[in-house]
Amino acid sequence: MFTLRNIQLLQVVIAILLMVAVLLQNRGSGLSNIFGGTGNVYRTKRGIEKKLFIATIVLVILFFLISLAGIIIYQA
Repeated sequence: MFTLRNIQLLQVVIAILLMVAVLLQNRGSGLSNIFGGTGNVYRTKRGIEKKLFIATIVLVILFFLISLAGIIIYQA
């Protein structure tokens, strides 16, 4: 079902998505400040910023699991 080539391709796609997600999280100012939000010192993530944060975590977990799967398939 999954060959090593398919896993490598999936890793590249997830890595690119992960880079985009991390780069969109502008540290210190946040995504909401780009569209006119206030610059409070402490605030909660809301809206698209929270979804982007959660998506980043999901992508990291997927990348890790697919990397482990690649190691297992490579050794088999």
